[in-house]
Amino acid sequence: MRLALGSDHAGFELKETLAAYLRESGHEVIDIGTRSTAPVDYPDYAEALARAILDGGAARGVLLCGSGVGASVAANKIPGIRAGLCHDTYSARQGVEHDDMNILVIGARVVGAELARELVRAFVGARFSGEERHRRRLEKIKALEARYRSS
Repeated sequence: MRLALGSDHAGFELKETLAAYLRESGHEVIDIGTRSTAPVDYPDYAEALARAILDGGAARGVLLCGSGVGASVAANKIPGIRAGLCHDTYSARQGVEHDDMNILVIGARVVGAELARELVRAFVGARFSGEERHRRRLEKIKALEARYRSS
């Protein structure tokens, strides 16, 4: 799978760890940045990662910041993005299966490297179920995006 990875300064080191893990696991990684621990703003990387997915350059993405909350909020402002902040493998898998989550958000100051690898493994291994109830709910989310897009 082709995956985009992005982080702010707080998530830089874990992003590098996850990029290496994904490459070793046979995935193609698009590194959106940041490239160091110098302070940067997470909305810039959330937008760049979302753009990579929406433009078709990546199938899904992994986004990191300190807690994961800010990056998740920023990514979810972009229509077509379904980002989920996950701290457990059930949510990382179920978010894809039921909600067609396309960005896994991880708090680098909350989750250690081993759990982060497990979260990524669950996320990339999951597939959207396509069940009618889940498709119906996604259509309602799209309607919300359209309704509030110009607000």
